[in-house]
Amino acid sequence: MREQGSFVPVRSSPQPVRSPRLARAAAVLVVLLVVAGVFYVVKTKHVPLIPQPTSCTAVAGNQEVPLTVSQAGIAATIAGVAARHDLPTRAVTIAYAAALQESKMANLDYGDRDSLGVFQQRPSMGWGTPQQIMNPVYATGRFFAALVAVPGYLRMPIYQAAQAVQHSADGYAYGQYATVGAQLATAFYGIQPHALFCYYDSPTGKPRLAAAANALASAFGHLRSDRVGDPAMAIAVRPARVGWAVTAWLISHAGSYGISNVRYLGYEWSASKASGNWVRQPARTGRSSLSAAQAPAPATTVVFG
Repeated sequence: MREQGSFVPVRSSPQPVRSPRLARAAAVLVVLLVVAGVFYVVKTKHVPLIPQPTSCTAVAGNQEVPLTVSQAGIAATIAGVAARHDLPTRAVTIAYAAALQESKMANLDYGDRDSLGVFQQRPSMGWGTPQQIMNPVYATGRFFAALVAVPGYLRMPIYQAAQAVQHSADGYAYGQYATVGAQLATAFYGIQPHALFCYYDSPTGKPRLAAAANALASAFGHLRSDRVGDPAMAIAVRPARVGWAVTAWLISHAGSYGISNVRYLGYEWSASKASGNWVRQPARTGRSSLSAAQAPAPATTVVFG
C-alpha cells in the first residue's frame, strides 16, 4: 500500500474521443471473431492446428465428451468392474453420475470430513480403510455392491438410485450428470464400438505389458493373456462389447504402461497418431509372411503392444 500523498499523477497527452457507436461495433466484431474461432476449433479438433495436451474424447452417437486421461482411466476402470460382475448398462450410468458429482471423476485424497476417492466414501461410515477407498477398483466394487442391494434401482431415476447409495446432503445433484453418464456408459462399456480415442503429446514410454495385463485383470477379473510378439500381448475377450471396454482401458492407461498400439476387430489405435482416432485396417488377402505380433488377431482377442 502506498503512503498518502506519495502518488504523483503523470500528465498524458489528450486522447481522442471514441464514438459510442464505433466502440459497440468493435465489441461486436471481437465477439464474432471469438465465436468463429471457437467454431473452427470445435469442427477441426481431430486435427488441431497447434499441439494439444494429452487428452481423451468419448463418443456416443453424435455427442462427444472431452476428458482428461486420468478421468478416462477411472471411467474405464468403473466399466471394467461392471463388466466383471456383468452389470447392466444403467448401473454404469448411475456410477458415472455419482462419480462426476462427487469428484468430477477424480481419485481425490481429500473431501468433506473424512471423504475420499472417486465416490467420496468415508472410512468412518464403514466403506473401508483410506488405503482401500483410494483404490478405484475397490471403491467401485463397494459402490456397485451397495447399488445392486437397492430394491428396484434399475427402475429409479438416476439421481434417486445414486442417492440411495451415497446418502448425500443433496441427492438431486446427481441428476445433472444423468445424460453425460449415459453417454460415457455408451463409450466405455462397449455399447458403441471404438468410441474412445486418446492422444498423447509425448511418447508413451517403455512398454510394461505384463503389468498392464495384471492391472487390467484387477478391474475386469481374470482375462487370459498371452505374449504374441516382442512386445505384444493378446487378451481373450467375450462378448465383443467387453472387448471394446478392454480397449478403452488400454488406451486410457497407455501412458502409464508404455502401450503404443491397440488392435481389435479390424481397427487399430496408435499413440503415434496425432488425432488419437481408431483406424480401420485393410483386410488382408493371400498368404502372409508376417510375424505373430503383426498378424491380424482372432476376432475374440485384443492385441496391444
